[in-house]
Amino acid sequence: MADRLAALLTHFAVTAKVFHTGVLCGIHDLADEQAVGYLHLIRRGRLVVSHAQGATVQVSEPSLLFYPLPMAHRFISDGDQGIDTACARLHFDGGAANPIVAALPAFSCLPLAELEGAEGILDLLFNEAARQHCGRQTVLDRLFEVLLIQVLRHLMEHGQTQAGMLAGMAHPRLRHALVAMHEQAAGDWSLEALAVQAGMSRSVFAHTFREVVGCTPGIYLQRWRMALAQKLLLQGSPLKLIAGDTGYGSEAALSRAFKAQTGLSPRLWLGQRNPKQSSPPAVP
Repeated sequence: MADRLAALLTHFAVTAKVFHTGVLCGIHDLADEQAVGYLHLIRRGRLVVSHAQGATVQVSEPSLLFYPLPMAHRFISDGDQGIDTACARLHFDGGAANPIVAALPAFSCLPLAELEGAEGILDLLFNEAARQHCGRQTVLDRLFEVLLIQVLRHLMEHGQTQAGMLAGMAHPRLRHALVAMHEQAAGDWSLEALAVQAGMSRSVFAHTFREVVGCTPGIYLQRWRMALAQKLLLQGSPLKLIAGDTGYGSEAALSRAFKAQTGLSPRLWLGQRNPKQSSPPAVP
């Protein structure tokens, strides 16, 4: 069976950077940093988490707090006992445009006991955090990245994703069509061909896809291709190669689709994200 997350994480990677392990006491503010999310592990202690929008969360058991996008929050814990924590900042390639991020809740609080299969990773992580071995930072960063994959699995399998791509990936039939598009973005994916991948009739597939994912298969494919095109542009790939990799027959066809999706030509779009690179050689 095709891996639902492999192509996504290959194209749109996530990296973690651990910035705290150990006890926190009293009040601590976590800033709304540009393009940075957070993953916090609360191993012991009671905690109140408040957000700028006014919502508060009470944490009274070992739990995981997940913020895929920047969101300011405050930790309020006992000034003497505090909480035993491990915290990492997250960077998703593409930020808010990352298709994984776009399908996730802005905030999730999960008891660690509910993360099936994560016990070994959590044990390794907390053991590493308690020691000062060489390579500790790198090991902790990688363990947090593995843990994040466990979190994504949990959210998909327990229906805790918003209507969108991850909701479709949790569907027993739609997932096959989505994986096919993710793995072969340049494929000639007609509605009938995608329905065959899903093992559904054309009409049932179209209706179910729109209901679960929130758009038509054709629109989803175009958005996926544009997300890949934007990533490749930022990496400096020539427009001709991007057109081939994303299923467009020519640079002109890609440029038309790109402008229809973003409102800008590839050159102008790239220039807005790289102001110092006003004339990127890779984009004619």
